[in-house]
Amino acid sequence: MLLKRGLKGQVTIFIVVGILLVALAVLIFVFFQKSSPVKSEVPKEFQPIYNDFLSCLEEQVSFGISLMESKGGRIYEETFEPGSSYMPFSNVLDFLGNKIPYWYYVSGNNLEREKVPSKLEMQNQLALFLEESVSRCSFEKYYPQGFSVYTYSPKASVKILDKSVELDLRMPMSITFGEDSNFISNSHEVSVKSNLGSLYDAAVKIYNYEQNSLFLEEYTLDVLRLYAPVDGVELSCSPKTWNADEVFEEFSSALEGNLYALRNKEGNYELNDKRNKYFVLDFDVPYDVRFLTSRNWSKTYEVVPSTGNLLIATPVGNQAGLGIMGFCYTPYHFVYDIKYPVLVQVSHGDEIFQFPFAVVVSGNNPRESLVGEYIEQPSSQVCDSKNTPMNVVAYDMNADPIVADISFQCAGVSCDIGSIKSRSGFVENFPQCVNGVLVAKSEGFVSAKRIVSTVNPGTLEIFLNKLYELDVNLKLNGAEYSGDAMILFNSPDHSAAINYPHTKEISLSSGEYEVRVYIYRNSSIKIPSSVNEQCIDSPKSGLSGLFGLTEEKCFEIEVPSQIVSNALHGGGVQNYYILESEISGATTLEIGATSLPAPTSLEKLQENYLLFEDNRMDITFK
Repeated sequence: MLLKRGLKGQVTIFIVVGILLVALAVLIFVFFQKSSPVKSEVPKEFQPIYNDFLSCLEEQVSFGISLMESKGGRIYEETFEPGSSYMPFSNVLDFLGNKIPYWYYVSGNNLEREKVPSKLEMQNQLALFLEESVSRCSFEKYYPQGFSVYTYSPKASVKILDKSVELDLRMPMSITFGEDSNFISNSHEVSVKSNLGSLYDAAVKIYNYEQNSLFLEEYTLDVLRLYAPVDGVELSCSPKTWNADEVFEEFSSALEGNLYALRNKEGNYELNDKRNKYFVLDFDVPYDVRFLTSRNWSKTYEVVPSTGNLLIATPVGNQAGLGIMGFCYTPYHFVYDIKYPVLVQVSHGDEIFQFPFAVVVSGNNPRESLVGEYIEQPSSQVCDSKNTPMNVVAYDMNADPIVADISFQCAGVSCDIGSIKSRSGFVENFPQCVNGVLVAKSEGFVSAKRIVSTVNPGTLEIFLNKLYELDVNLKLNGAEYSGDAMILFNSPDHSAAINYPHTKEISLSSGEYEVRVYIYRNSSIKIPSSVNEQCIDSPKSGLSGLFGLTEEKCFEIEVPSQIVSNALHGGGVQNYYILESEISGATTLEIGATSLPAPTSLEKLQENYLLFEDNRMDITFK
């Protein structure tokens, strides 16, 4: 019996030692997975799989570069900001279905916006894109051969250089075959040849050149004076008229051609013709540069004085002493406000980096240039000096904790802090800052900002409004409406717009909104041609004119016929506060609008726009 107890004790010791050895091996494995970027040499039998994986990474990097170049240095879209009838620019230019964020534009409420991405922001967006796209790399074809591939959470780091983009992907990856053959790697590096970095630098140089010299506004004024009546005088005793639509159509066509002819002196162009030197710009960018605009893009052309659709110049010449010569002249001075987008394309080979910005001419003059230049800050000292621990917690409006991505803005610099993933929040170091801005973003919520100070350690709480997806049901005079309408919800924190009935879903949160519904219907309002008589006092000819005697001379002004094919027929404006309690349980937003009188003339159509502002609506959540 004593012998049996001794053997049992020895077996127990061996089991304990075995467990300790296994635990130690697991700890060593985990340690190297988390801390060591070094990977062992790939065994020959695993090389096809690993090479396929690296090729897939290169494809994803190339795809991300292409997206970034086509979207002005960004991949992810920001919240849409609509323009207005005064300023036609939203925060993105729709170019062949590709929504490209503006680098400079004027918002619908006439505020200048400058949103040039830094190279650091580009690297962060590309890294995030690659973390999300790693899952596209498939190993399915190797599984039937007996291989097993396991991957874990990726963390990407990207460097954008002048001639390449470098990816360092930290992602535990295990490849096994049978029970004895395996390969483990934690770090995967690829380098893709690309001119993204140098093309971006060239784009910033062009952007600064425009902001300092306003050369596009100056070229616009040149085209305007060549193709539209601005200032002048004609020896004529009869009025002179222009059709504004025809003037703007000719101006738009000329603008497209003239801007496309612009080029930089370092580009690969033929400049032997001296006439081309007018179109050569003085900035040293070693790539081909093109400037595009289109008459089909959102724009605003305005001119005063005008009478309806006509620009009329009235003759003068009733000064005493001029009548003996039969002398009359017709002066004119028209003032234009012009706002339109330009897309800049910087290209080298097959790579094209493009970004749009707004061109604004006001009162026949260029807008005021922005002071200074955009200068990239690749590594902010503010963000590098994070030494104040802060506990950050994000809540919804019911005080329930939520996950959120946190950033912090101080002294004009935005620092990425991290992500809240637990109900208790997280503790991270912040740069010391007085009156900084805490920013929280979470999928399905409206982004929130809060002014805070991080001089001393503490707790920061921030609340986010939840977004609710709602089906929109529009009624006109109590009946279901299926025609065209534009529905706008505007608030300081969140705006949404849909083109009904092509889109019938909208995302809204609680809060105060101004709701606008424009209902249009096909119209055949015909404004017939007319002949108006205009009379002036003109000096008499001969000796009578010497004594200042005048006679009435009348002229006929022909107004061409017009057809208004799409007229405002209903809708209105309503201020409405959406309560969390009414939107949280709703699935449908019902808007009850009323019609306006059917316009039968231009005057009636104008009256509809005045009635529209006082027309109220019923808003119900169901």
